[in-house]
Amino acid sequence: MVSLLSLWLPILVSAVIVFLASSVIHMAPLWHKNDFPKAPREAELLAALRPLAIPPGDYFIPRASGMQEMRSPEFKEKMKQGPVAVITVMPNGPIAMNRSLAQWFVFLIVVGVFAAYIASRTLPAGTYYMRVFQIVGATAFIAYSLALCELSIWYRRSWSLTLKGWLDGLIYALLTAGTFGWLWPR
Repeated sequence: MVSLLSLWLPILVSAVIVFLASSVIHMAPLWHKNDFPKAPREAELLAALRPLAIPPGDYFIPRASGMQEMRSPEFKEKMKQGPVAVITVMPNGPIAMNRSLAQWFVFLIVVGVFAAYIASRTLPAGTYYMRVFQIVGATAFIAYSLALCELSIWYRRSWSLTLKGWLDGLIYALLTAGTFGWLWPR
């Protein structure tokens, strides 16, 4: 068994490598350029929402206050008429990339810690590169990708977005696995 503390270098190096790769993937006009199309009649939609001053948060509309209301004919009619939407309202102004990037990097470290933990409990020092690659790669893919399915299953997020997220997650997992295989204690 390998100590978790001895894996600090692959945890940090894989986080940096994945951070850089994700920056390239999301800044280059690759498969994410059309993830969120412009809403039809955007100007009118914004003009209609602006006076409501909806505070930042996540909303499901229409929203019933309980099961009894959900079964009512009035609520069923609201659902039928639509729109039915899940909306995330962000604070007004430019998107704070520094905060998002910092949170993303912390997430990458957390994924690395969990991948390191599982690998450290199952693989001894001196394990061959490909075996480390398999265990860390599977763990990292699970962490980066599988939770995305929930958004498509429950909130009707486009499956194409989820599949693109899986592709990203596969790339991140391969980079994480390669880093751990390369830096695994001998």
